[in-house]
Amino acid sequence: MFIGLAMNSNIYDPAFWSRLQFGFTLTYHYLFPQLTMGLAWFIVYFKWRALRTGDEKYNRAVRFWAKIFGLNFAVGVVTGIPMEFQFGTNWAGFSKYAGGVIGQTLAMEGMFAFFLESAFIGALIWGEKRLGPRYHFLAALAVALGSWLSGFFILVTNAFMQHPVGYQTEANGTLGIASLSSYLLNPWAYVQFLHNQMAALVTGSFVVAAVGAFYMLRGLHQTQARLYLRAGTFTALIASLLVAFPTGDQQAKMVGRYQPVTLAAMEGKFTGGPMAGVAVIGQPNIATRRLENPIEVPGALSFLAYGTFQSYVRGLDEFPEDQWPDNIELLYYSFHLMITLGSLFIVLMAVATFQSWRGRLEQSIWLLWVLMLAFPFPYIANTLGWMTAELGRQPWLVYGLFHTRDGYSKVVSNGDTIFTLIGFTGLYFVLGLLFLYLVGREIGHGPDKDVVPIRLKEVVVSKEEEALV
Repeated sequence: MFIGLAMNSNIYDPAFWSRLQFGFTLTYHYLFPQLTMGLAWFIVYFKWRALRTGDEKYNRAVRFWAKIFGLNFAVGVVTGIPMEFQFGTNWAGFSKYAGGVIGQTLAMEGMFAFFLESAFIGALIWGEKRLGPRYHFLAALAVALGSWLSGFFILVTNAFMQHPVGYQTEANGTLGIASLSSYLLNPWAYVQFLHNQMAALVTGSFVVAAVGAFYMLRGLHQTQARLYLRAGTFTALIASLLVAFPTGDQQAKMVGRYQPVTLAAMEGKFTGGPMAGVAVIGQPNIATRRLENPIEVPGALSFLAYGTFQSYVRGLDEFPEDQWPDNIELLYYSFHLMITLGSLFIVLMAVATFQSWRGRLEQSIWLLWVLMLAFPFPYIANTLGWMTAELGRQPWLVYGLFHTRDGYSKVVSNGDTIFTLIGFTGLYFVLGLLFLYLVGREIGHGPDKDVVPIRLKEVVVSKEEEALV
């Protein structure tokens, strides 16, 4: 009965539909920026190697991945624009309350980071001959810095919602900036930024390795395939380790320090105590206030959250129920599936890197198949990570200051929100099909597609010269 009433309450609650719509558009949008942020430094690396060695294979890699990057960037822009409008249409209460703070970094992202990235992306894709090698490298570097700077400003905005600092309450009850430096230097933001960017690098690495494995299995573009496999698997291993430690470790400590009720919900801890364990398996039962069938690593949660095995971890029963996250089950499973996938990434890429070091990766057919098919899973892990962060912050929009129930637009009906949600779903489905077609076409053409015409032209010219002689 409790679950049924909660479900009915959610279905008829305008806040539920506004949250669902924003969650859908945000989740879909972030499929694209995570790859651009992950690919950006591969392009910089390949261009740098081309400058240092003069080997044309690196320039071919730059041209190929710059086109994939451009397609991701374009779709990311298209899917990101509706979210800016949703702040006003669906979340007017939140925008009015916190707009004086979060508007600062959203404007900085648009004015500085987005324009930096968008100004140079054209030069990266089409300006190689006109710019020359050195300036083309600088264009690649500017695109990479712009993409990561964009991520930083967005994450500062989100970090304020998780751990508000540097603000003041104005006379009309809204928030304003008290210290811009404190706002921009929010310790939560820096930990979250490093954790998020390493996760984006995992996505980019898996995609690069998957394309290399695809070409290797098909016997196409073998030189490029080896380059992508070796660069992708090694970078994925390093990035996956950094996602876990130190960035993931520090993120857990931040949650334990500033959002202890979230930490308890993430692990299904209904009662507190020292030597708190991390659940490997278990099912949270809200009605009985316990974790069923648990298999735990004793003391692990105490150590991860507070640095010692004997540290006391507070349970959910030590907090008022109206402060609990409103979907503990989904939060719990999102967190644990994310951890499981992250652990599998480390194992997979450790095996692939070892095989590459032995010179046997290209001959390991089974491993190439796994690498080719594994690329969707970092997208899933990143989505689960953001679900953990956002579900864990509930019932607050700005943690400890402003409730989610007060932030949605009261004049927008359920019917309006559902109608636009259906529209977004259909539009994004078509957009996704178009994106997959264009990316698939580029992969089908391959990184060496521009080599054949040049060689044919050279052959024709040389024959004409011979005739003249």
